[in-house]
Amino acid sequence: MSRRVKYGGSVANDSTGGLASPLIPTDRLPERIVRCVTGLALFGVGISLQIESRLGNPPWDTFHQGVAGQVGLGIGTVIIITGVALLVLVWVPLRQRPGLGTVLNALEIGLVANVVLDLIPRVEHPVLRGAMLVGGVVVVAIGSALYIGSGLGPGPRDGIMTGLAARGIPIRVARTAIEVVVLAVGWLLGGQVGIGTVLFAVAIGPLVQPLLPRLAMRPSSGSALA
Repeated sequence: MSRRVKYGGSVANDSTGGLASPLIPTDRLPERIVRCVTGLALFGVGISLQIESRLGNPPWDTFHQGVAGQVGLGIGTVIIITGVALLVLVWVPLRQRPGLGTVLNALEIGLVANVVLDLIPRVEHPVLRGAMLVGGVVVVAIGSALYIGSGLGPGPRDGIMTGLAARGIPIRVARTAIEVVVLAVGWLLGGQVGIGTVLFAVAIGPLVQPLLPRLAMRPSSGSALA
């Protein structure tokens, strides 16, 4: 049974594998924005580390990498284009309302990835590649907890799942179906699938779960709650 969290006033099913977000205050907007931006930056760094490990990407980043290789654009640029396209082509028909965090998500992760992917040196030693993979997954988990804990809106990709869930499709079914499709398409286009893909799938939820209550904003006395 999927749990529900509120994103700044609108209610959406949580897409982080059934994780429940703590009650998040709707005031202190500057602090929430700082947490959101910091979390998204860490997310971009984490996926860059995983991509550069060359041991397998998360489903969506397999898709982004595959498309990038076919059209000759940077992976970060494809992340941005995909996020914006989803907002226009999918969110509107599903009548999903984006939050500030949704827009930041669509733009910032790709911008960070473009910069960080150029800065990370290529390594060949398997131990170093494994360390990059594990470190990337952990950094993504920390970034996810900060971003979700800011309560400023789901990401463009998560919004597809929550939109379908609002129409009666169980969120786990929607998430699994979407990620299987994008993973398959990405792999066919040349995106990397491997042990990192499996590690991300099995580890990200258990990592975010204990981090979320620790990194989410704490309600202050008399503050409004999401």
